[in-house]
Parts: sequence; C-alpha cells; structure tokens
Amino acid sequence: MNTKLEEKIMQSLVNGKLPCAVAFKIAEEMRVVPMSVKETADELDIKISSCQLGCFP
Repeated sequence: MNTKLEEKIMQSLVNGKLPCAVAFKIAEEMRVVPMSVKETADELDIKISSCQLGCFP
C-alpha cells in the first residue's frame, strides 16, 4: 500500500466517508489512477460517497 495515499485519504474524510469528487482530486494530486484511490479506500474499509457517475460502486 501507498502510505502517502492512505494518509491523504484519511485526512480527506467527511463523516467517515470519502466523497467521490475528493477521490478524483486525490488521484490527480497524487498522480495515480482513480481506481488506486478506490482500492486503497477499500483496503482501509472506507466507503466512497456522493458518487454521481457510478465510477466507484
């Protein structure tokens, strides 16, 4: 796992969840594909919220 990515996700939680728009922003900032953010969030048992495009079911 990417510790820096984990830390960024943990710092970005809203009510214990990671908003979809924030997940995409993290991916861009960390220069990883959005699916890497989702997979890391899954490993941390964090749900993606407010997903409008259905990218993170």
